[in-house]
Amino acid sequence: MTEQSPGQSLSDTPSPKIETEGVKTLLGDPKKAIIKLALPMIAAMSVHTIYNLVDAIWVSGLGADALSAVGFFFPFFFMAMAIATGLGLGGGSAISRRIGARDKKGADAVAAHTIIIMLLVAVVFTIPLFLFAENVFLQLGAGRTIGMAVSYAKIMFAGTTIVFFVSIAAAILRSEGDARRAMFAMALGSGINMVLDPIFIYTLRLGVAGAAWATIVSLLVTSVILFNWLFLKKDTYISFSFRGFRFKREIVADIFKVGLPASAQQLSMSFTMLIINLILVRVGGTDGVAVYTTGWRVATIAILPLLGMATAVVSVTGATFGQRAFKKLEAAFMYALKIGIVIEVLIAIAIFLLSLQITAMFTQAEASARIANDLVVFLRIMCLFYPTAAFGILSSAVFQGTGKGMNALIATIIRTLVLTPLFSVVFAFILDRGLPGVWLGIAAGNTVGAAVAFLWATAHIRSLMAAARKDEEDVLSSEGIIGRSA
Repeated sequence: MTEQSPGQSLSDTPSPKIETEGVKTLLGDPKKAIIKLALPMIAAMSVHTIYNLVDAIWVSGLGADALSAVGFFFPFFFMAMAIATGLGLGGGSAISRRIGARDKKGADAVAAHTIIIMLLVAVVFTIPLFLFAENVFLQLGAGRTIGMAVSYAKIMFAGTTIVFFVSIAAAILRSEGDARRAMFAMALGSGINMVLDPIFIYTLRLGVAGAAWATIVSLLVTSVILFNWLFLKKDTYISFSFRGFRFKREIVADIFKVGLPASAQQLSMSFTMLIINLILVRVGGTDGVAVYTTGWRVATIAILPLLGMATAVVSVTGATFGQRAFKKLEAAFMYALKIGIVIEVLIAIAIFLLSLQITAMFTQAEASARIANDLVVFLRIMCLFYPTAAFGILSSAVFQGTGKGMNALIATIIRTLVLTPLFSVVFAFILDRGLPGVWLGIAAGNTVGAAVAFLWATAHIRSLMAAARKDEEDVLSSEGIIGRSA
């Protein structure tokens, strides 16, 4: 027999049938659900990514050293987001599976646990990094950019709890199919950030630190809005009650079985960025880090439709898994994959053709002009892996939605910590291709890793469907025996 439906061990009696529009979407046509949930998230991520670009443009006006300073902090911000995103995925996946199993009481309990765990983790993450920021960046080779890197990092570390809450709250909304309000919150925060950037950086003359202040203030506004929706307005499917709260082992385990691997999965990407930064310092100095940091913002734009699609895949596959509707699960995955590939091909072509114009946006300042040629090369080489990234990103989303977080983690480790650094070293040093070799290594490692993840995900779906068929055959066989006995 296959594993017990999620949530059954948490509630002995059926929960009342309470459905919002988001829940109806999750439990309906999987293709429509993918589109309805993905489009708002793609829109929100588009605004957020545009903010990242605008932020980089404003910082680039301070010179290449300022870009490098932000670049040295970027892996740590990615780590914070990795932990928050992983926890959000773990909680969101567990909530969606319980919604599919019609267990509202269990879904509410998961949401409360997720918030409490988030607060504890945020405190543990923040304190040591805030206290030892200078030593950390010295060890990473920040060199002449150490002052700017530390001033930027300390402000960001101090606001970690806000960063965590925004990510978790949005994940809870998505888990119940409410992608629209999650989109609004993300887009509003990014919009405010874009307005505040030039004010804090130039008008108030705070420099790189001003960019950090703009980020934290905008996220604070977003967190207030999310808090109102979840805890004060109370019009969501999920309800919160912390009175007499006690951790339940089975709920924590269910969150962590996806959340911990998902955080480790995201963290592996952060460690990859640290490794790539170390390789770049040897190959091209701090300018290489500036190219990578700036160019990767553009790469983030290229794959953001996939990231938006992935959030929808996690929620939809989680709900269909809870329903044990594995054909719907497969349909959702393949439909998202087809759309993702088409979009990424078009984006790759556009970025390749516009690489000179995109580079010009980041290198107008005289202090940044020296990285222009290297940035053009980066943008063009990265176009090689965008279409294939769909296979890796969406396959990981299927694993997370169905509660197989370790599968997603292993697939990501193969891609980020094994293949990407390996190919980068081979191309940059063994084949002596320098900076372009690092870019080729990144593209090759991600492409091969994506293929491995896709093959594994399709095998996983086939195994779910086969197990379901066996269960049906066992039930029919049992009923036949009972009939003959009668």
